[in-house]
Amino acid sequence: MRWERGSAAVLALAAACSTTAGADAREVTLTMHWSRFDKAVVEVPRGVPVRFVYVNDDPIAHEVLVGDEAFHQRHETGAETHHGARPNETEVPSGSTVTTTLTFDQPGEVYFACHVPGHYAYGMKGTVRVV
Repeated sequence: MRWERGSAAVLALAAACSTTAGADAREVTLTMHWSRFDKAVVEVPRGVPVRFVYVNDDPIAHEVLVGDEAFHQRHETGAETHHGARPNETEVPSGSTVTTTLTFDQPGEVYFACHVPGHYAYGMKGTVRVV
């Protein structure tokens, strides 16, 4: 997966990444409301930059973390408790909109989720299907 930093502090996937030009990016909007995402599955093309727009309509902060199952297991168990500047780990303050751009080089599925305590178990997660 390749990426470009958006308008917030974001984190990168542990896989091989490189910077991309965001001008040709397709766009996917994920809205957070009542500690849920408005989509359970998003489909994106392989090898094309995709601009993710995260809209947080809740009165609390959320995060959107994108990665494989092992990545999410580390975050859910607390093995990675701090987010730095990685575009696939985006902090989304309450009432805000944040963007990041990701390019998925391999077809298949990765997952997005919020790992604020209790949110993942509550069902704040979904699938990115790369075709």
